[in-house]
Amino acid sequence: MAEVKVTYDKSTDAAYAYFTEPQARVHSARMYACDPAVVDGMINLDFDEQGRLIGIEVLAAGSKLPESLLKSAERLDTEGA
Repeated sequence: MAEVKVTYDKSTDAAYAYFTEPQARVHSARMYACDPAVVDGMINLDFDEQGRLIGIEVLAAGSKLPESLLKSAERLDTEGA
């Protein structure tokens, strides 16, 4: 199974799950924002130029993702670094 890289910034309560190879430098060509009213928050799906899902951004991640996932994520804020 391929590994998914997850980063988390507690100061902004934002997480990002990367579905690309760690060494790949894939840029988002299109972003689709999920309806905040439906998901009770903001979740953005990023797609590459071929329409493949390359990542998911989750705002208010502390209330949307399992605590164990956030604890194991690479920390981007100074508190967890």
